[in-house]
Amino acid sequence: MAALIVENFRFLSLFFKSKDVMIFNGLVALGTVGSQELFSVVAFHCPCSPARNYLYGLTAIGVPALALFIIGIILSNHTWNLVAECQLRQAKNCSAAPNFLLFSSILGRAAVAPITWSVISLLRGEAYVCALSEFVDPSSLSVGAQGFPPGHAPEILARFPCGEAPANLSGSQAEVVRGLKYESQLFGWLLIGVVAILVFLTKCLKHCCSPLSYRQEAYWTQYRNNEAQLFQRTAEVHSRVLAANNVRRFFGFVALDKEDKELVQEFPVEGVQPRPQWNAITGVYLYRENQGSPLYSRLHKWAQGMVGNGTAPDNLEMAFLTI
Repeated sequence: MAALIVENFRFLSLFFKSKDVMIFNGLVALGTVGSQELFSVVAFHCPCSPARNYLYGLTAIGVPALALFIIGIILSNHTWNLVAECQLRQAKNCSAAPNFLLFSSILGRAAVAPITWSVISLLRGEAYVCALSEFVDPSSLSVGAQGFPPGHAPEILARFPCGEAPANLSGSQAEVVRGLKYESQLFGWLLIGVVAILVFLTKCLKHCCSPLSYRQEAYWTQYRNNEAQLFQRTAEVHSRVLAANNVRRFFGFVALDKEDKELVQEFPVEGVQPRPQWNAITGVYLYRENQGSPLYSRLHKWAQGMVGNGTAPDNLEMAFLTI
């Protein structure tokens, strides 16, 4: 049973690290939809009070979307590659176009969850109705301003989202809620259409401006994914074996299970990589060629012995590596 659970977790881990960005974005959107539905059922309660409705409704739509956007930026590997690039090389090798593409990639992936949250909120309409009910003009209703005490119309309208309306205004309540939900859903569908058009234009622009053929770009994507998976897996094994060796040196022995013993025997670790090597393979990387031969990553470039781009800090880094 335990082995089955472990295998299921491994499957989910691989699924969420899918090579297909569209699948990953779909999973993020699906999780956001579930979270939004749960929030609407459990946590959303319109205060039904003038001035509070507007703030509460907009907060329910905007603040979670903003939080999801920031979390998306934090969880993006491109964000920290950019930070490392600015720290190590001051991004001197990136022109305006690469920087634009990199920022677009970071912001585009981080925007999946907040856009999904906003769209679902608008399609449901509850937050929009709560926020704008008090601003409806009573004279625009089919019954007119009759039944609304002078000066108290916003207070009465603010209670409409909660179903609290005088008996003589029950028809107006349904009309207000129906009209605001129409507007909310209209904005939601328009947002979906705008996002779809932007995604289509971005994909077209990317393929039109790319110097690579479709097949080579697909190969580059596969290489990056394979390199990341193998690097992560190897780094985990390397750090585990190194830790086992250090614990053995300290205590004179190390308590290993069967799997760890096999790792220590099969993968002897004699040392660690110096900091310049880590710096060489860390940071922003765009496609480059050396005499017509492609270099698909910083690790690939380092493995070919072509660390640095001729500037002083990189030459110094190369000197460290040759010591």
